[in-house]
Amino acid sequence: MPEAQPVSYKTVSQVAGPLLFVEKVEHAAYGEIVEVTNALGERVRGQVLDTGSGLAVVQVFGSTLGLSTTGTSVRFLGETARISVSDEMLGRVFSGLGNPRDSGPAIVSKTKVEIVGSAMNPYSREEPSEFIQTGISTIDGMNTLVRGQKLPLFSAAGLPHNLLAAQIARQAKVLNSSENFSVVFAAMGITSEEANFFIRQFEETGALERTVLFLNLSSDPSMERILTPRLALTTAEYLAYERESHVLVILTDMTNYCESLREIAAARSEVPGRRGYPGYTYTDLATLYERAGKIKGRKGSITQIPILTMPADDKTHPIPDLTGYITEGQIYVSRDLDRSGVYPPIDVLESLSRLMNQGIGPKRTREDHRGMADQLYASYAQGKDVRALSAIVGEEALSETDRKFLKVAERFEQMFVKQGIYEDRSIEQTLDIGWQVIEPLSDTEIKRIKPELVEKYRKRAAVQ
Repeated sequence: MPEAQPVSYKTVSQVAGPLLFVEKVEHAAYGEIVEVTNALGERVRGQVLDTGSGLAVVQVFGSTLGLSTTGTSVRFLGETARISVSDEMLGRVFSGLGNPRDSGPAIVSKTKVEIVGSAMNPYSREEPSEFIQTGISTIDGMNTLVRGQKLPLFSAAGLPHNLLAAQIARQAKVLNSSENFSVVFAAMGITSEEANFFIRQFEETGALERTVLFLNLSSDPSMERILTPRLALTTAEYLAYERESHVLVILTDMTNYCESLREIAAARSEVPGRRGYPGYTYTDLATLYERAGKIKGRKGSITQIPILTMPADDKTHPIPDLTGYITEGQIYVSRDLDRSGVYPPIDVLESLSRLMNQGIGPKRTREDHRGMADQLYASYAQGKDVRALSAIVGEEALSETDRKFLKVAERFEQMFVKQGIYEDRSIEQTLDIGWQVIEPLSDTEIKRIKPELVEKYRKRAAVQ
């Protein structure tokens, strides 16, 4: 039986922002790709967002400026959004729609995959266990990233999350493994300056060879931002499950993505949910975040680090709030530490990695890792309390023990948290620095580490 040919309609009844309303359409499918042609013959792609009773709502991936209800034709192509995937994508830079943004050719491949992806069967999921070293002490030592985990970065406007994202992408590696490791980096709504920064960072350090970049600029149509993370994750799934690579996916900035969701919902006159975001925001974010993981019997894996900027530094805002429900912890970027000149300004007391225990310990990192993390948490928290107290009563009124913990808090921020933008610390170095941080404490004040480990590692760290 011959395939149905694409059908064109000139029955556009309304143009509302990024949406076209096409009437008298037969058999339009949800998610179907369309080609929109204006009166001048210029073409742009779009996607069916809603269909029913002969009416199709089309989301246009581009500007709707100049489109009219009389001179516009919409051609329904009978297929959903797909991307050509290949090993040749490594080392390349693409737009938010998957078109080459560098000087290279378009990807031509027999393998074209739907970008929606399929949900991972919970029964088929393998429990994450392998440690991923980022070279950043506050992550590796205190909020360990594990293969197959989704660990978001909660930041805010003006904080150096882009620097941190580039550093993680450059330095991330699986220890004691000869298996392939790749990075898929997707940026949504960034400025041209930020795009050039990311490209330059990857090119200068040689990390571009193992990286696929998708860059959606702030000047690009906001509708592209809906597709960009899906293109990135589809590429990651190909590299992970077809090419048996371990893939780290970095998505920045998820706040810009959610703003596009809100824009579409408003154009469709949907009833708004919290702060104007559509009621399906949780479900939509889950369809992205839940594409991370490991599948039993497959060698590859996908690990996610979504980055989002909290509007007005508000942790209760719907975007960080819903993200926290879906993901396995969060890395919190602190404005106070940033003002103090500490980079990376990660507040470990606000951060959490729920899968940390599954990726650390003997044969994975080191036997003193869990105890050291607990001791640093406790000592830093106590030191910060003492710092607040000393601001009221003065340092002279503090006890000898309080002064020790105050000193430990200062050493923690300046020695452990603070490191260079290009400083790539091994987990051994991170843990040894931890021992140096708690050096002012006596053995009896170190209550979170086993005595035999204190004896074994404390002397070694003191020698270094």
